Amino acid sequence: MAKFNESITFPSGSELKNRLMLSPMTTELSFFNGVITKDEIEYYVQRSKGLGAVITGAANVQDIGKGWPGELSIAHDEMLPRLSELAQAIQGEGAKAIVQIFHGGRMTSRATLSGEQTVSASAIPAERPDAETPRALSDEEVSETIQAFGEATRRAIEAGFDGVELHGANTYLIQQFFSPHSNRREDQWGGSLEKRYHFIEELLKSVFQAVETHATKPFIVGYRFSPEEFETPGIRFEETIWLMEQLRETKLDYLHLSLNTYDRVARSETYNEKSILEYVHETIQGKIPLVGVGNVRNRKDVESVLAHAELVAVGQQMLVDPEWAVKLLEGRDAEFVTKPFSEAYKDLYLPSPLYNFLDQRYGSTINI
Repeated sequence: MAKFNESITFPSGSELKNRLMLSPMTTELSFFNGVITKDEIEYYVQRSKGLGAVITGAANVQDIGKGWPGELSIAHDEMLPRLSELAQAIQGEGAKAIVQIFHGGRMTSRATLSGEQTVSASAIPAERPDAETPRALSDEEVSETIQAFGEATRRAIEAGFDGVELHGANTYLIQQFFSPHSNRREDQWGGSLEKRYHFIEELLKSVFQAVETHATKPFIVGYRFSPEEFETPGIRFEETIWLMEQLRETKLDYLHLSLNTYDRVARSETYNEKSILEYVHETIQGKIPLVGVGNVRNRKDVESVLAHAELVAVGQQMLVDPEWAVKLLEGRDAEFVTKPFSEAYKDLYLPSPLYNFLDQRYGSTINI
């Protein structure tokens, strides 16, 4: 049996039937208020076949954390009926259902937030075109945000999901607290590396308290992270190694590396002889399963990732080739979609919000 078809049991006791996961991707298919649509449910049903687990696109835990139009929300109890439908639809295809929970922080806009100013660790705008200057969260608001992640976890449990993934990657709020670029605070939430980690530490306490209080069966908690930032100051790979050393000692079920290509090498002069994936895997020391990701399109890519990770998440390929996992498991490699992504998505029927999103974004890297 190929390694990708082996089952895996997480530290929580939850088991996946194989090592293949759907990577979380932006779809813009929810209603304006974050309620899941039928089109969104169908999108996930089509891409759940053959996988061990499906990780949904980002779901905001607070209204002020909404990152873009058409984004899924898990911020209110009124969302529970449709969230439950989504979880059941994914599970109906044999995959575990994991909802990614997040807060956009400064990576959003007043237009998306109905006129509200964006928020972050500090009042520092992102280094991107037309970036708005956020308002620094007060100490009380930081605590409320941490509690909101706990409440989102409770809702995920009540909706019947098998787990949550904390979105600590792609420059969103969790990463903003860890980054020396976006976090210039001088209180308990910022300053030293340890204080910038404090937000993550308290976040994990809130989430695991919700699991302990509300879950009646094993419940998965994963954490996604980006390995380095290009800004100065910004997160350097050495700091990510330190972060991994902290997270490997927690109760997390997996760590999920966010990369656009799985064999990428760090910019660090200290860590540039092997891939980022290899260094992270070595640092974790087998204490927590690692999920590798990034431009996985075929069997060779899967095997290359699993040489330095316990699981592999597949994004763009599954978007344009919904039954890719089934083809892989059945040895139908000749049927894989091999066209460039910029062409392949045009061959599918996709709901117009998702199609339009891809049309606007495919010149650059979409969120995988």
